[in-house]
Amino acid sequence: MDLDKPPAPQPPEGCLVVALRLPVRIVVLVLVLPVRLAWDALVAAGRFLHATVLRPLGRALLRAGRALFVWPFVALWRWVLVPVGTALGWLGHVLVVAPLCWLHAHVLTPLGRALRWAARGVVTCLLAPVGRGLAWLARGAGALLAAVGLGVFTGAAWLVRYLLVVPARWVYVQVLSPVGRALLWVAEALVTGAGAILYWTARILFVLPALALWRWVLAPVGRVLAVVAREVVDALGHAWRVAGRLSRVVGRALGTLFRWIFVEPARWLYRSVLTPVGHVVRDVLLRPAARVAREVGRVAGLTLAAARETLRETRRDLRRALFGEPRQQVAVDRREPPARDPRTLGSSTTVLTKD
Repeated sequence: MDLDKPPAPQPPEGCLVVALRLPVRIVVLVLVLPVRLAWDALVAAGRFLHATVLRPLGRALLRAGRALFVWPFVALWRWVLVPVGTALGWLGHVLVVAPLCWLHAHVLTPLGRALRWAARGVVTCLLAPVGRGLAWLARGAGALLAAVGLGVFTGAAWLVRYLLVVPARWVYVQVLSPVGRALLWVAEALVTGAGAILYWTARILFVLPALALWRWVLAPVGRVLAVVAREVVDALGHAWRVAGRLSRVVGRALGTLFRWIFVEPARWLYRSVLTPVGHVVRDVLLRPAARVAREVGRVAGLTLAAARETLRETRRDLRRALFGEPRQQVAVDRREPPARDPRTLGSSTTVLTKD
């Protein structure tokens, strides 16, 4: 199978399309290029603003919102509402639910069973015979009423059939049907003739002029406008892509100029001037100053320690001169048993194995 198939042949383009394409693309490119440059500049500014301002600001606002709104409500729910709700639930169970359960189990249930047993006895002894008697009377009265109603319905049906239905059927078949057929034939003839007249009148007055207008005016103009609109849309897409490439080239050129004008001199200044100067300042000034400060701190610490020890000795000598020697505590024999040697694997406390 041939994988390198030639592209499908394109339909030939007319002279109008070829004549319109190049001027339209030039005009559209001139109009679209400033818009694309402004759009790319806005996109770059928006990305920079989003990366440097909006995202840190959003994170800060999110943390502030959590600290001001979420965490206080979480602490309120966890340490106040949940314990209070648990305590109220326990109190409600103890004060309401448990007494109601006891009342239902020990009072209402036995009372209901007693009332049900009494009602069952009353119904069995009194109401059942009365109900059976009433049912027998109702059955007899129903049978009598059914017989009387059947006779009345049969007579009324016979009268309606022979006084209304039979005459109405004869009138419908012998009178109304022929008259209706005649009226329908006349109406169909009138409607057909009027419809034909209206059809030809509308065709001559409206359809044929509209068809000629569409075929000889609107269709050619529409084709021309469709070609122009298609070329304008294609030119917009082509101009947008070309403007994007030009905008990219301009952006890279501006970035290169900014780098060579500001970034590279600043980098050279930092690397060639500020870094050596900083090293010199660090080696000549800062490190000796830090070393001297450490020595001064060490000497000051030793001086303070010596002064503190001298003050402590002076206070001890002054107390001894004013109050005399402090009383020595007499050792008291508490008669405590001497400490036993720790046990080892080779020693034993039993009599038989003691060394």
